[in-house]
Amino acid sequence: MAGNDFLVFIGAYTRSDGLGIGLARFDADTGTLTTPELAAELVNPSFVALDPSLSHLYAVTEIDDYKAKVSGALSSFAVDRTSGELTFLNRQPTNGPGPCFVNVDAKGQNAVVANYNGGSVAVLPINDDGSLKPLSDFVQHEGASGVVSDRQKGPHAHSANLDLETSRVYVNDLGLDRIKSYELDSSAGKLTPAGLDVELHPGAGPRHFDFHPDGKHAYAINELDNTITTMDYERASGRLTVVQTVSALPEGWSGRSSCADLHISPNGRFIYGSNRGHDSIVIYAIEATTGRLEYVGHESTHGNSPRNFAIEPSGRYLLAANQDTDNIIVFEVDNDSGKLTATGTEVSVSMPVCLKLVPTA
Repeated sequence: MAGNDFLVFIGAYTRSDGLGIGLARFDADTGTLTTPELAAELVNPSFVALDPSLSHLYAVTEIDDYKAKVSGALSSFAVDRTSGELTFLNRQPTNGPGPCFVNVDAKGQNAVVANYNGGSVAVLPINDDGSLKPLSDFVQHEGASGVVSDRQKGPHAHSANLDLETSRVYVNDLGLDRIKSYELDSSAGKLTPAGLDVELHPGAGPRHFDFHPDGKHAYAINELDNTITTMDYERASGRLTVVQTVSALPEGWSGRSSCADLHISPNGRFIYGSNRGHDSIVIYAIEATTGRLEYVGHESTHGNSPRNFAIEPSGRYLLAANQDTDNIIVFEVDNDSGKLTATGTEVSVSMPVCLKLVPTA
């Protein structure tokens, strides 16, 4: 059926035997995933993003010393949505070390990058051909939480999350236990503090973030204390208000673990989060009116250290990337219960940490 065949772009670390961005194909009619091939050579493309037209892909190079400067880099590629071929366009420094996340605004005019090691946010304007201009803005976060001494000695911007309807940017800063808020002027490529920062509980370590499809709620997954925070969202004002925090780990489990990724099902009924250490996906049901979470269960990811995962747009399948066992596992989603069942489909790829599904043209 047309529209059910997807390209799967795979961000990965290359410090083992990987070479760059991987490419597989996923058939959402059958749940089959092809063996990944190399789409583009690149050092540590740990996070990738597409522009709204799906014709260009942007990939971080998560390093601290790009061209002998204290910086990582961002690369741009043209995407052939029939073959999956990536054509390199250009590369720009992010002016901060350890870029780990990139997002693109609603008009495809700017890429917004979170530099984890540097605790900073960078904006790089996008040319009409999809290539990147030099940096147009740079915001350095300051301060520290200090509750988790070895992880919170300074700021660590971990994700840059855009409300595409309002051009607001919410940056989860693991080191500060804060969600920083900005207004993005897309024409100028400039960030202005919005004065709507959210202070989370000490030692949370906010990492990833997702808006509910209803536009009235948002959620943060907290890496350091393995929790998920529910927030009311007033889109008109941009204000986030914390209303609930729940554990991402099973009751009574005391092993070492840390959270990674967070996604809401397309129907808005369930939220999923990945646990590295417990090596699972936690599942919560979302109450339709309040947005509050009710525990459903956990499902093993059949591998170690699940980082990012992706939910196929119809909501029928979830693909999980296990970094430390070099595999991607396909799960079928029960849209009534939210529960996951491994389909038996598994592919091998070195250190996968980011999955982006793109419908073929």
